[in-house]
Amino acid sequence: MNKRKHTKLVHEGEYAAEVIVELIDTDDGWSPYLSLDDAQKLDEVRKALRKGDLESAGRMARVFSLTPIAV
Repeated sequence: MNKRKHTKLVHEGEYAAEVIVELIDTDDGWSPYLSLDDAQKLDEVRKALRKGDLESAGRMARVFSLTPIAV
């Protein structure tokens, strides 16, 4: 079993966040996968962004404000 760091992007409304998680590589067919804690972390960041709670999201991830560009 190997673990490696990976950045997952979470997008909600006008915000996006880079969340650092560990992917777990194993020899079985379901690899790579997230730990339960990392999956919950992604959910918590998503919920915080949805509510507009940037302070909470910022404690767990790098948060960005998205600006649309008219073409």
